[in-house]
Amino acid sequence: MKVQTELRYLPNLWDERTAHGLDGPGLLRYRSNLLGSDLRITNFGGGNTSSKIVLPDPLDGTPKEVLWIKGSGGDLGSIKREGLAALYLEKLHALEARYRGAEHEDEMVEMYPLCAFGKSTVAASIDTPLHGFLPFPHVDHLHPDWGIALAASANGREKMEEFNRLFEHRLIWVPWQRPGFELGMMLKRAVQANPGCDGIVLGGHGLFTWGETQQDCYENTLAIIDQLGQFVLEHVEKKDSALFGGPQYETLKTHRDLAIDIFPFLRGRVSGAKRLIGNYSDLPEVQQFVNSRDAEKLAHLGTSCPDHFIRTKVRPLFVPWKPSAASDSLRAQITSSLEKYRREYAEYYQAHALPDSPAMRDASPTVVLVPGIGMFSFGKNKTEARLTGEFYVNAIHVMEGATSLGNSSTPASLPQAGAAAPASAFQTHANYVALPLSEAFRIEYWALEEAKIRRQPAEKELSRQIVFVAGGGSGIGRETALLAAERGAHVIIGDRDLASAEKAAEEAKAKAGKESVSALTVDIRNREDIRRAIREVIGVYGGIDILVNTAALFPSSPDGIIGDAQWGATLDLNITANYLLVDEAAAVFRAQDLDTSIVLTSSANAVVAKRGSEAYDVSKAGVSHLVREMAVSLAPKVRVNGISPATVVKGSTMFPRDRVIASLKKYKIAYEENLSDEQLRSLLANFYAKRTLTHRPIGPRDCAEAILFLAGPKSACTTGHFIPVDGGLVEAFLR
Repeated sequence: MKVQTELRYLPNLWDERTAHGLDGPGLLRYRSNLLGSDLRITNFGGGNTSSKIVLPDPLDGTPKEVLWIKGSGGDLGSIKREGLAALYLEKLHALEARYRGAEHEDEMVEMYPLCAFGKSTVAASIDTPLHGFLPFPHVDHLHPDWGIALAASANGREKMEEFNRLFEHRLIWVPWQRPGFELGMMLKRAVQANPGCDGIVLGGHGLFTWGETQQDCYENTLAIIDQLGQFVLEHVEKKDSALFGGPQYETLKTHRDLAIDIFPFLRGRVSGAKRLIGNYSDLPEVQQFVNSRDAEKLAHLGTSCPDHFIRTKVRPLFVPWKPSAASDSLRAQITSSLEKYRREYAEYYQAHALPDSPAMRDASPTVVLVPGIGMFSFGKNKTEARLTGEFYVNAIHVMEGATSLGNSSTPASLPQAGAAAPASAFQTHANYVALPLSEAFRIEYWALEEAKIRRQPAEKELSRQIVFVAGGGSGIGRETALLAAERGAHVIIGDRDLASAEKAAEEAKAKAGKESVSALTVDIRNREDIRRAIREVIGVYGGIDILVNTAALFPSSPDGIIGDAQWGATLDLNITANYLLVDEAAAVFRAQDLDTSIVLTSSANAVVAKRGSEAYDVSKAGVSHLVREMAVSLAPKVRVNGISPATVVKGSTMFPRDRVIASLKKYKIAYEENLSDEQLRSLLANFYAKRTLTHRPIGPRDCAEAILFLAGPKSACTTGHFIPVDGGLVEAFLR
């Protein structure tokens, strides 16, 4: 191959002006952020970086060598200085004398806090001994796809030597070993036995590189990964159309429409234990893989890198569906494939579980591959669902590289095999070597991994729920969206006024995160527009769990006379649009087959007859009965309820300035022309409040609280009913 010593794929982002003046830990943070900013270098949350820095001991002022390292669970791309752990290197090294061997290595983790330097309380990474026992000032441990492709190749050691010759490197190979103290000892011995080495390939796992200075370390790492890319991608290019055994199917022209058609059904079936949020990908590399001849075999082998399968599980679900078949057969194929997947997962657990292993977790897949369509990935939130998909794209790149590095000869022994796992434990296909199931289990059900799960904060009341709020750009709808976001929901704010929906969405993102909230335009008077909006929601999150509508019309005119057109428009928006919205959402609910909820907005006016508001009052009476009818027809999986507020003036688009002034005049309430819209609304709201038993103005937040009570888990046995939010309006008492 033509060797290129300068960087071909990865940009050198080191900026001396930024680095100048930073102290040692600051430079480590800077280096880490640069490395973590490119997914070709390492995946989200994966890899680790460290620096050994001499600092004065806070107790006696004597110089001490301190290991600074990314803390447990941190992400290199976003880590801050306070996310770094600091340990006395001398104390860490002293632990070697206490080490009793690989079968006891977990007990060493309890010793790391005793090595903490100064006031450091950040939990040290499981990778700490891997860095601490390497005799280099600055160390990077990363999971680049190109590096793992080499590490997961049956001829990996042979190809590593070829790479060394071509690029004049001195990488060395270490067999597979789970991260921990034992691997730290193996790395120490490997470097001692190979003086002058400039990097380590961990069989089936990743890459170690280092340098004398922070910048040297960064640039050495960058150069080796870029050159690995040159090496691997030349082999990939030679494979060309024969990648993954060549194509078996083609991507369907309607694949995106089919993905949305099937998404709610699929989400419902994988949400057996806990509800999951979905993500869909049709990236070119995803399509090439799922449509290939070897996809099913390679997918079933599982991933190689521990960082991958912690999110993607031991393997994805590959649905052996023929894209040329009728699309209605896909549901049946998903159902049968899921049954097989769960059965195999249970067998995997039972084959490797020990008496003290954690209980079996959800046996549902987090990645689903469908030929002709693409990849669906799932997680407890949108970010996790997206990242899970990205991790499997990493795995596809690894399999692409490993299978391309193969040749006609089969190695006599697998270089990944060692003390942790014999060659017989590994499964291979087309030169790709997957992690042994026994080792996968040791990591997935590791006591340390279980402890990390238990340290996660408790989920909120509406976590894992997808809430679609129609009319969410203002008033009650906006407040409902904001409150749902506070309570952990994924929120879609729909409104005819896209600008107001987007403004509300920005407020909600500040509470729930940018990936948990989206905005769209929708006219609920139009069935096709509703269908388009719902499909947009499905495309983003995979389904809907809670549907709320607060959009309504109160007709008015200067002379108080409501014409036929206004009458029709009022009933069209306030009754028919509710029916259309519920009817379209019901199809999604049926496909998901999950417990779901609908809350519509009626009014105290539905039971209180008044002069001058006949169109509005009649329409709200219709909404009330629509709630009861829908509760009956959509039972038992879908609960349908409503709220009946009295007049809500604050934030309501139904109370523009001219209507407020007309009402103030009607009730002979004194006001000044220079008052703001909100001040005028406050006068009117306080007047209405005096007519209730509580004398409290009714605000959008009061209504939102009632809506989300009815929509949420605390009212699981309530359907077909209303909560009055009227301050105690005697005229509206049930009769």
